[in-house]
Order: sequence, then C-alpha cells, then structure tokens
Amino acid sequence: MDRPTADAALAGLELIPFAESAVAQAKEMERRLLDHDIPVMLAKPPSKACCGGGCGCGAKVQLLVREADAQKISQLLQADWIEAVRREGTVAEGLVPLRTPQENEVICPACQFVGVLVDGSCQDCGLVLE
Repeated sequence: MDRPTADAALAGLELIPFAESAVAQAKEMERRLLDHDIPVMLAKPPSKACCGGGCGCGAKVQLLVREADAQKISQLLQADWIEAVRREGTVAEGLVPLRTPQENEVICPACQFVGVLVDGSCQDCGLVLE
C-alpha cells in the first residue's frame, strides 16, 4: 500500500498541532496514522521558556495534522485505549463501551453511551459535549 506523504498530502495546507511528545513516541504515532492513510508531519515545537538549555527537558516534536483529521485521529486513539483496557482487564466491563465509535459517533464521558450527538448533547444522558 502506498502511504501518503507529508509533501504530497499536506503541501500548502494549514496544519494544526495534534500532539507533542518525545521523538520515539511521535514516530510511532506517525507510523500508526500513516498505516490508516492519515497524512501527518513531524515538526520542531515552538520554544518554551524553560528550554534555554539545562532544564532537563527531553527532545520533543509536534505531530501536525489537517484539522479535518483531528476527530478521526481522536477516535482511532480512543479505540486503541479501549482495546488496551479490555486486554489488560483493568476496568470493569460496564465502564468500557461494548463497541468503539464509528465516524460521527462519540463516547460520552459521563454515561459511556456510544452514538451521534443530538444538538451537541449525548442522546442518553444529555451531557453537552459541543
């Protein structure tokens, strides 16, 4: 499978920082997203006040994405987390949704309902999420 490249898929587009992490973690996330045909670009993050040298911060990079891909990435990472929780058995089954969200669906953080929002709110408990 041909992977999207930053040069081809992201050239000239406005990108947003999705995450900032250590280089190894960013490279792993980059690989994971490219495997799902989501183009990404790694970039040097803006300087921080503490990064004048000697502060002990490790090297970090930002993962830049198209804003339109942010929700898709969040759902992918959430599905990964749910699978990890199930695999490890660290949370009672009732606290983890029985299915992962599909496109345009969310998992309500209050009641764990999985579905589309109605007027920006959870269909089950009414929590406003938008």
